[in-house]
Parts: sequence; structure tokens; C-alpha cells
Amino acid sequence: MENTSTETRAVTGAKARPVVAAGVALGLGFGGFFDGIVFHQLLQWHHLLSHHSNPAIAGDLRLNVFADGLFHVLAYLATAIGLALLVRAARRPDAVVTWRLLGGSLLAGWGIFNLLEGLINHQLLGIHHVNPAGPGPTLLWDLAFLAWGAAFLLGGALIVSRSPSAGTASSGRAALE
Repeated sequence: MENTSTETRAVTGAKARPVVAAGVALGLGFGGFFDGIVFHQLLQWHHLLSHHSNPAIAGDLRLNVFADGLFHVLAYLATAIGLALLVRAARRPDAVVTWRLLGGSLLAGWGIFNLLEGLINHQLLGIHHVNPAGPGPTLLWDLAFLAWGAAFLLGGALIVSRSPSAGTASSGRAALE
């Protein structure tokens, strides 16, 4: 016989899963937009291919801006998918939909973005770095970006895990808190 609290957590987790999936997708998109808008465009610290091993690619501003645009297309798609998943979750009568679940999962998704982007583009492929001009060593900036991602992921996961299982209205639908 299973523990009742274990069963309750499993049911609550299943009811929260659609909102968590939506929040993670939105977080991936928001993280991509923040990175592209702030680091690529406003601060102009780097472009997607600005540290490519081939100097002709790294120095080609038109190609780098085009690659940045493709990067934004992916961020846009992640955001659109997140919005579609959120609308779908909100229409489910059994789903738990709370601001806390959505916010925590969005934060976790943004953290996942930073970790993936930092590990793949900065470390593995080395096609760009956060702030290669400094101040300070390039690796320090890249590690700070990874730490930021880990903090967002862990913080978001903590918020989601501490979300109350209650919050449903009498109709069975969740109330946005």
C-alpha cells in the first residue's frame, strides 16, 4: 500500500506539469531574448559567431547579425510554444495553474537556457564568450554566466517544489494566486 502523501504529491505533480512545461518553455525564450537583446544588441559585447575559430566568420558583421537573427527566431519559437502550452494548461479543468508555479518554472527555464548556451556556445564550441573585452578574464565572465544560470535553475526549482498543492477553485480549476 502506497503512502497517501506520496499519492497526493504524484497527483499534484501531474496536475502541475502542464504549467511547469509552459513556464520552462517561456523561460527558455525569455532567456534567449534577454541574452540577444542585452548582450548582443545593447551592450554589443558579442555576436553569436564573434569568436569563431575562422577569422573570416568571426569578423563578418553581416553574418554575425544574421546568426543573431536566427538565434532570436529560436527564442521566439520557444516563447510561442510556451504561450501555447500555457493557454492549453489554463483550459484544462484538472490543471493546477498558479503564478508561483509559472514564475518558478519560468525562472528554471531561463536558468536552463543560460546553462545550455553557456556550456555549448561558450565552452564546447567557443563561438562566442560573454564579455571577451573584459574587464577581467573572459573565463570569469563565462563562469559567472553559468553560475547565474545555475542560480536561476535551482531557485526556480525550489519555488516550484514549494508551491502549495492547494489553490483549486470549487470547479476544480486552479486559481491564479
